[in-house]
Amino acid sequence: MESSSVPSLAAIENWPVPTAAAAVVRADGTVAGSHGPTGHRFPLASVTKPLAAYAVLVAYEEGAIDLDEPAGPEGATVRHLLAHTSGLAFDENRVQAAPGTRRIYSNTGFEVLGDLVAKATDIPFADYLHQAVLEPLGMASTTLDGSPAKDAVSTVDDLVRFAAEVQAPRLLDARTVLDAMTVTYPGLTGILPGYGHQRPNDWGLGFEIRGAKAPHWTGTTSSPRTFGHFGQSGTFLWIDPDARAACVALTDRAFGPWAIEAWTPFTDAVLADLRR
Repeated sequence: MESSSVPSLAAIENWPVPTAAAAVVRADGTVAGSHGPTGHRFPLASVTKPLAAYAVLVAYEEGAIDLDEPAGPEGATVRHLLAHTSGLAFDENRVQAAPGTRRIYSNTGFEVLGDLVAKATDIPFADYLHQAVLEPLGMASTTLDGSPAKDAVSTVDDLVRFAAEVQAPRLLDARTVLDAMTVTYPGLTGILPGYGHQRPNDWGLGFEIRGAKAPHWTGTTSSPRTFGHFGQSGTFLWIDPDARAACVALTDRAFGPWAIEAWTPFTDAVLADLRR
C-alpha cells in the first residue's frame, strides 16, 4: 500500500537493502501513508527497547515495581536503568561509572529490568510484555524471543499501533508517557552508538531524545522534542510531537554508513510532506 499524502515514503525503494517497509501515523492514530510490505516481520534489534520500557512503565503503574526502587548496580534505580545512567557497561555485567554520572548505553541494563519485572510479577518478561502491551494494542505479529534489549521481531503495521499509543496513551497515564519523553538526568554526556560522543546525550525513560544532537539519525528539521529509537538491524521509530506524527522504517540490512546517509534526508522529506 502507498499513500499519496506522504509520497516521500517511496524513497525506501532506493535504499540499498533487500527488504524495507515504512509508515507514518499521525497523533490522532490515522495512518498518513505507508510503503512496502508492512506486514513483513523484521528483527527490531534495539527498537525492542521502547516496547520493553513501555511494559516496565505498565508494571510501575500497576504497583509491581517503583521507578525509584533499587535495581542493578549499587545506588542505581529502575529510573537509572531506563535512562541508561545506571553505570552498567554496554553488553556485560560490569560497572563503568557511578549511577547518574554518565550516559552509558546498556543492553545489560534492560536485561536487568526484564528480570526485575519478571520477579516482581511472577510472569516471564516476554509474557508480561505480551499481556501488558502487545495484546491490548493488537500487535499480534510481535514477539520477544530473548533479550528485552534487542530480541523482538515485529512489523511496520504493529509498530504503527505502538506509535499511535505513545502519541495518545490508553495503556499508561499520559503523565507517565510525558516523563518517558522528557530528559531524565539532564546534561549527561555519552556515546550514541553509530553517531559518536554527544554533549549532552539526552534520553528519557527507554526513549532516546533528539535534543541538539549532531550528527543524528533523525532529520535536520526534526524538532528537538523528537524521541524514539533506532536498531542495529537497520530499523527506526521516531515520534515528533511538534509534527504530531510518528514514522516507522524497518529493513533487513544491518545499520551502517548506508543508513547514516539515507535516514536523515528521508526524515526531512517525510516532515516536509506532513507540513504540506
